[in-house]
Formats: sequence, structure tokens, C-alpha cells
Amino acid sequence: MTKRYIFLLGSIFLFGMSSVLACTSAIVGAKANPSGRPMLWKNRDTSKADNKVEYVTGKDGDYSYVALFNAEDMNLDEAWMGMNEAGFAVMNTASYNIKDDDVAQADMDKEGYLMTVALKKCRTVDDFAKLLASLPRPMGVEANFGVIDAYGNGAYFETNNHSFNRINLEDAEDGIIIRTNYSHTGRPEEGFGFNREAVACRLIEPYAKKGEVTPELFTETLSRSFWHDLIQKDFSQGSDRWVIDQDFIPRFTTTATVVIEGCNPIEKTQTITPQEVADQYIMWTGIGYAPCSEIVAVRCSQDGVDNRLRGTLPNGHCELGDIAQARKSEVFPLKKGNGEKYIDMTKLFNDKGTGYVQQLVPLNLDTYKREKAKRDSK
Repeated sequence: MTKRYIFLLGSIFLFGMSSVLACTSAIVGAKANPSGRPMLWKNRDTSKADNKVEYVTGKDGDYSYVALFNAEDMNLDEAWMGMNEAGFAVMNTASYNIKDDDVAQADMDKEGYLMTVALKKCRTVDDFAKLLASLPRPMGVEANFGVIDAYGNGAYFETNNHSFNRINLEDAEDGIIIRTNYSHTGRPEEGFGFNREAVACRLIEPYAKKGEVTPELFTETLSRSFWHDLIQKDFSQGSDRWVIDQDFIPRFTTTATVVIEGCNPIEKTQTITPQEVADQYIMWTGIGYAPCSEIVAVRCSQDGVDNRLRGTLPNGHCELGDIAQARKSEVFPLKKGNGEKYIDMTKLFNDKGTGYVQQLVPLNLDTYKREKAKRDSK
């Protein structure tokens, strides 16, 4: 670990990261996806409402990569999900039951910096394990890191300041692992996201049994679902106009839904080229509040990021992010008191078929069909 990266990891307090980090995620093995490609999915929740996607050219032997960033991150220091030219991809969810020390909060929340280092340096899942083992302690993290590589390997690393537990994808009975905001190897009954995890498991199960878990299942179904597992009700199908925003996968704090779909796994004796990654890997990206987001295919290349996702607007905003934000303001129109906790469900689903979910899902499915055909022709 060089001094340069120790400094990178140590400088997070300059950006004042939010403590509101509550995501829903999954790793999917190649056999569970009909295309035969492993996937990472993350429904990102944070108070950093504006996000963007950028490509970073590797320097001094580092890998080039593409990743999701906070709009205000002008130096692209903190990657919150991404993939590199070596076929390695990484994401995280915050955990709230695995920290076992008294390290001050000011010295925590370094996950974005850690993932930036990983994207620059890692080629395989094993490389990520070696990186975690090599970092200076305390690492300043409490998170579930999900990773995949070009060989079809995948794993979650449930990580605190001093140690980590590795949960391998190959050990998952149905080839799928789901994590929200607690670690399964952490303290029982602590943490957050239990209901969101239950919703994800419920919605994925019928597809997992048939090996039909696709990227669009995540972005168009899970990230736009208002099934509440405790109440056992789909609030998108009810007659209520006003619905309390609690324990759904999409939340007021959702800023993106992203699926990284890798390549058909290569042999251990092979090495994937940057061009093959650019041709075969797709980061399916919906920026902004997920029920209001348009899906765009991102690739790991200099010209692989749609300009509408890049931070070209004032304060690092992106065009599609601002569009989604405007739609979200209609979905959460109440501004006084606890107004942000109330969803106007008629803006997402209605009898006229003009709700944002109803309009966007067909558009996004066409994007998936078109971009998959383009990828599969190479």
C-alpha cells in the first residue's frame, strides 16, 4: 500500500460523507442469468441526491474504469459502483452491525475511496481480498462489498475496520446473494434493511428457480416495486393515493439503480482484453430516484458514457439526473413537515397509464433489447 493510496483513503473527511447510506444489492452468478453472465446490482440510497457517471483513464499502471460518483465529486475520488478494463467490478452497501471498535465517525465512511483503489488495482475477486488484507488499519469502513470478475467469480466481503468475512457466490445454492444494510456474519438482530431484503428475495425467487434472473428484473421490477413484505401488500396496486415511504426498495433517498452485467466467464488460463470488456460488459444505469429513471447502457471505454449521464451541468449535475429529480418532486410534492415521507402514488401508477413507471418501463425494455442485440453481435 503506497503512501499515495494511504493519503487517498485518509482524506474522506474533506468531503463530509452522509451517514444516510441504505442500499439494496445482489450478486448473481452466470448460471442464474439466461445470458450466462454474472451481475452486480445496487439500488443506491444516500442523501447525496445528485449522482453522475464518468470514465477515468488509468495512469501509472492503474486500470481505466467507469463508475458512479456523487455529482459534487469533481476530482472523482469516490467511486460508489463501477467496473474496470480488466473485467473487475465492485459495489457496496453500508452495514450497521459489524463494527466492533470505538473508531470515531470522523474517521469512517471511506468505502468510496476504497472502491476507487480497487477499480484502479484489482483484476480478480482474489485481488480484492488481497487489497483488503493489505490496507492500513483501521480501514474506516463498515460495509458489505460485492465484487465479480471476468472468470465468473463473485463474493461479498462483510468488512469492518480490522477484518472481513468472505461469502463466495459459488456457495450460494441458487447462485444469488442479497445484501442490504446489515452483515450476515455480524451481530444478530442489529442493522437495517431486513424488510427490503425480504422483498428482494420474494421478487427474485420465481426467476431464480428457472435461471431467468436478468438485469431488467432488477431495474424495472425490484427498483420500481412497492411491495411491502411485513404488510404483505403491493401499494402500487391499491386505491390509496398517499402512501408512506417506508421499507420499500425504492426510497426517497434512492439516487440510482445500477446493474453491472459481465462477460461469459473466461478460462483461468485466459486474460480478458480492454476491448473485450468494452464490447461485453454493460453497466445498466438508471440515475436518480429509480421509479422515475431512464436506463442507459454504459461501457468501459473513452466514449462509453452517454453524455446525459456525465456531470456536464453546473455543480456536476447530469441531464438525466436533473430530469429524474424533477419527476421525483412530483412524486413527493409535500414540502412542509414530514412531506418527504409521503408518496403520491398516482404520479407513478394510474388508471390512464400515464404514471412515470408505466411510461418508463416499456422505454427501458426497448433499450435493453437494442443494447443486448448490439453487444451479442460482437
